[in-house]
Amino acid sequence: MSNITLSDAPPGVEGAGFFATTLDKAIGLARANSLWPLPFATSCCGIEFMATMGSTYDLARFGAERPSFSPRQADMLLVMGTIAKKMAPVLKQVYVQMAEPRWVIAVGACASSGGIFDTYSVLQGIDEIIPVDVYVPGCPPRPEAILDGVLRLQDIVKNESLNRRNTPEYKALLEKYGILTDNG
Repeated sequence: MSNITLSDAPPGVEGAGFFATTLDKAIGLARANSLWPLPFATSCCGIEFMATMGSTYDLARFGAERPSFSPRQADMLLVMGTIAKKMAPVLKQVYVQMAEPRWVIAVGACASSGGIFDTYSVLQGIDEIIPVDVYVPGCPPRPEAILDGVLRLQDIVKNESLNRRNTPEYKALLEKYGILTDNG
């Protein structure tokens, strides 16, 4: 049997029949493998996401079993497609309604940078209104690229400190976007 560890153990606390780790690592591992996606799809990238959820690519095998269509029951926002400036307040409201901790993936060229639509009516990247954790390139990106984006987000989630959301840096980031924090 191979010796596979899911989380790094502090030195001197592993042996036959037991394994110890830190609370941060255990919670990070649980969070990373139980992300609940909220798809916010407006165009062709949404079709690729549907393929990603299907049996051929099966996003569920990475712990994102249950897509949520309620922001209050999701922690991973996948923004896919062209976001018109009129849609920006709605997207921001969806983000704000999500409970902490929450993460965002910008899927495709339009969500990441406005894509080919360099016009007055199209938002030139969702990072103008909400913070983005992972960018998935492509127009539209293939399901493999979306899976890679989710895996990269899992690495971020797994290694995130439990105290990160309470740091002055994180609160300053949210204030930069005009998002109020609960405790101050």
